[in-house]
Amino acid sequence: MVARELLGCVLVTVRDGARTSGRIVETEAYLGVGDPASHSHRGPSMRNAPMFLHGGHAYVYLIYGMYWCFNVVSGDEGEGEAVLIRAVEPLDGIEAMRARRGDRVRRDRDLANGPGKLVIALGIGPEHNNADLFSDPRVWLEAGETVPDALVRRTPRIGISRGVEHEWRYVAGDPGAR
Repeated sequence: MVARELLGCVLVTVRDGARTSGRIVETEAYLGVGDPASHSHRGPSMRNAPMFLHGGHAYVYLIYGMYWCFNVVSGDEGEGEAVLIRAVEPLDGIEAMRARRGDRVRRDRDLANGPGKLVIALGIGPEHNNADLFSDPRVWLEAGETVPDALVRRTPRIGISRGVEHEWRYVAGDPGAR
């Protein structure tokens, strides 16, 4: 599953001349029309159109009218699959991340430990929607270190009311560290 494979990869952004990056440590899979929790379960719309591109594109959407979320499209063209990136471990540009998040954050590991927090820290916004993560100079994925299976937990997805029986959330690393 792509959501598992993305653990350990590095999400990189360049915004206003600042390079920021983080190792992906938490993901959730949304598997298209057969998944009632997926934005694409009813088919393509203006909002979810990027989900129906071929894998490797960004799907960025607004939730609660205030937080952007970043997803990696993961299926073949027309399938409507994507992986929500829920958390990253900050690597590069920590001062830029701190400036974007404000002075509220004490520990570096808390800069991007939630889907809304990570888009703020990495400077991701609606202008990144549809970005090709293999060629866009503003946002891309890099290979990282493979996370051993012993350090990966699978759990139900968070914050949904349908499709809750699926353990399609993947968390890497020491659970006590977050």
